[in-house]
Amino acid sequence: MVFLSIPSLEFLNSMNRNTLVEHLGIEFTKIGEDFMEATMPVDSRTIQPYGLLHGGASVVLAETLGSIASSLTIDTKKQICVGLEINANHIKSVREGKVTGVVKPVHVGKSTQVWEIKIHTESGQLCCISRLTMAILDKK
Repeated sequence: MVFLSIPSLEFLNSMNRNTLVEHLGIEFTKIGEDFMEATMPVDSRTIQPYGLLHGGASVVLAETLGSIASSLTIDTKKQICVGLEINANHIKSVREGKVTGVVKPVHVGKSTQVWEIKIHTESGQLCCISRLTMAILDKK
C-alpha cells in the first residue's frame, strides 16, 4: 500500500471548498491503495478561446491529483510535500463532456516523489499525460 491512510471521497471533496479546484469543478471519484481518480468538466470554466480544454486546466487537474496523493504518503504532522516540477503532454483536444485523471506513483522516496497522471476523455482516449515531482520536507 502506498497511502498511509485512505480518506473518504467526501473528505477529499470537502477540503477543496473555496479553492481553484472547486471553481474548476474538479471532483474526486475513486481512491484505492495506490491510485486516485478525479473528474473535471470541459465547460466555460476550463476551455480556451478556441473552445478546447485549456492545457492549464489539465495541469491543474494533474497537480491536484499528484499533490494530494503525495500528502497521503507522509505524516503531515511532521512533514509537508511541495511541488518541484510538473510537465504535461497534451495529446488530444477535447471540446465537451468530462475528463478523468488518474494518478499513480512512479517513485515514493523519503525526500522526493514522482507521480504519473493520465487524463482521458469520456470515451477513454488519452488526452494528456503529466509527471509531477514532489519534494518531501520536514516541518520546522
